[in-house]
Amino acid sequence: MAATWWSPVSSCTPQACVTGDGPVVGRVRRTLRYTAAVAVLLVGVALSAPLGALCGQAGRERLIRRWTRSVMAAFGVRVRLPEPAPREPGRGLLVVANHVSWLDILLVAAVFPGRNVAKREIRDWPVIGRLCVRGRTIFIDRERIRSLPGTVAEVAQALRSGATVVAFPEGSTWCGREEGRYRRALFQSALDAGADVQPLLVRYRDADGRPSTAAAFLGEDTLMDSVRRVVAARGLTAEVAALPRIAAHSLPDRRSLASAAHRAPAPRPAVPVQAGAREHGTNVRIGAPALRAGDRVAGLPG
Repeated sequence: MAATWWSPVSSCTPQACVTGDGPVVGRVRRTLRYTAAVAVLLVGVALSAPLGALCGQAGRERLIRRWTRSVMAAFGVRVRLPEPAPREPGRGLLVVANHVSWLDILLVAAVFPGRNVAKREIRDWPVIGRLCVRGRTIFIDRERIRSLPGTVAEVAQALRSGATVVAFPEGSTWCGREEGRYRRALFQSALDAGADVQPLLVRYRDADGRPSTAAAFLGEDTLMDSVRRVVAARGLTAEVAALPRIAAHSLPDRRSLASAAHRAPAPRPAVPVQAGAREHGTNVRIGAPALRAGDRVAGLPG
């Protein structure tokens, strides 16, 4: 499918971008990871409805954070997460991040549980699609440009109701070394709702701390192609960095808002764990990172 301003297509491909030169685990470890991942996913599907009905909003968010971290651990992925900054109760927040992998959705939910904006095709994915429907995901039909204003209005309404909405404005996945533009349309919803924008930076690293493409989900990749690489990778670490939050109405239009979110200064990598950081199994939670002048969000030109 050709790229358009509404339905962008990444120039990254598995052949050109996925190096496949990182350390891998043996067959027994892979089998254990598959088994653990399937078990955790099925438990999530089975318990999402009853627990969602019994818990309040805060309880649901705690459960989502714990479950998503459990899924990542089952796949053998270590995670490094920031402490989410406090915000005014009942006030909507638009969370935006660069897009590398299907893991990004779980990774961001481990920090900012909320309603996701996702392509319509994900509705049909096994297990994950059902969870997205139960999580009230806002689906985009990228083949129908006329649906865009309705999608923007739906996101704005969710933000007005106080929801956290998570979007990946590149519109397609990139390998993490190459970059995509931040599409402007969904930023209009933050302007319309008077909501803050929280940019995030997602990165994946190998066992030696180098950027890794093992988690990338690109081009003609099937979901299982990407899952196999993740399950096989040894020491794969996923990082989320919280970039400076953009206050509501601090910028005049969606173009400048998208540009500011995309070009926010990136923090230094959260490696090694700094003094005072708290480590829980495979989860390392890092306090406020130092900013480095001139840094840019990797993978995101405006």
